[in-house]
Amino acid sequence: MTEAFTTEETVSVAGEKAWAALTDLANAPVWIPGIDSMTLSGDLVPGAVVTLHTRGKENTSTITELDPGRSMTLRSVQGGVTADYVYRVETLTDATSRVILTADVMTAGAMKLLGPVIRSAISKADGTQLARFKEFVERGAREQGIDRPRPHAL
Repeated sequence: MTEAFTTEETVSVAGEKAWAALTDLANAPVWIPGIDSMTLSGDLVPGAVVTLHTRGKENTSTITELDPGRSMTLRSVQGGVTADYVYRVETLTDATSRVILTADVMTAGAMKLLGPVIRSAISKADGTQLARFKEFVERGAREQGIDRPRPHAL
């Protein structure tokens, strides 16, 4: 088993707004624990490199899969550890969507024996991303008056 965790949140914004917030990497430090900044080199396309600054270090991820408006996979490779973070957005109604995150972590070489420990640490560190994302995106929607239920005309 290589899955570190899967988590999901239902958010009170439309799917396209959830996608826009998810892919606005400048705001990622608000909802991804431990990230100081996150930037995209070029366009949001497969092969694009995402640079993450965290605790004084620079790491990169690559967008390996992209279905615009629906899903994006970010792959990070460090030594014998390859982590795929798959973000998915599902529209539920005009004003709600489900956001799902699955972290799949493969280990090789000397890191193979540490696989379960690494997956557990990743789950602990990143398992709160979507709860924080929900808070961020819903707070922004409230502040901007976006996707509030509208009273029906009589």
